[in-house]
Amino acid sequence: MSSKSQHVIPGGGKWRVVRSGATRASGTFETQEEAIARARELARSEHSELYVHGSDGRIRERSSYARTVGVKV
Repeated sequence: MSSKSQHVIPGGGKWRVVRSGATRASGTFETQEEAIARARELARSEHSELYVHGSDGRIRERSSYARTVGVKV
């Protein structure tokens, strides 16, 4: 799995999407909902993790979009 997980974090009265290890945001949004939607797109395309932080900065939700190998549905 990619180590480049996506984080939705508060900052400056807005919500930012930041890839782990990055120094700059991938995007800045007015609402947390918009930021989550964009971060989810990125995590799905990169088969990585998505972490949603609350307004207090603590992780409140985690989703994995890793490829599953050998799993029959």
